Amino acid sequence: MTHIDIAGLEVGQEIGSRDFLLTRDSLVKYAAASGDFNPIHYRDDFAKSVGLDGVLAHGMLTMAVAVNVAIDWVGDPGKVIDYGVRFTKPVYVDASVGAVVRVVGKIGLIDPEANTVRVDLTATFDDNAVLGKAQAVVRL
Repeated sequence: MTHIDIAGLEVGQEIGSRDFLLTRDSLVKYAAASGDFNPIHYRDDFAKSVGLDGVLAHGMLTMAVAVNVAIDWVGDPGKVIDYGVRFTKPVYVDASVGAVVRVVGKIGLIDPEANTVRVDLTATFDDNAVLGKAQAVVRL
């Protein structure tokens, strides 16, 4: 397990980044795990019939992969004590190449008394932010 000295942290400090490849297989697996079988997540024809550009990733899947940057940094998923996002743009998952979501984590707030850190996460796809106000609070 990673030991992080809260005294050595600074607001704005980058804590890590990671690229996540989402494929149509990822969507099928997530649908099975979540029970969300909405056809916008697997049928191009249906997605286009409701005004979308194509099949899109589940918002909760995008949210789930993004928090992994904070988890990797703190070393234990149980140390994430709060997490929330706003969904700002869809992640379209091409049938051939998938979609790469890039996530960067930075220190947003340090609370030495509570021994917690807020990690601000930036998640982008095709140079567009797909999550807004993505923040994970971790207890060190």
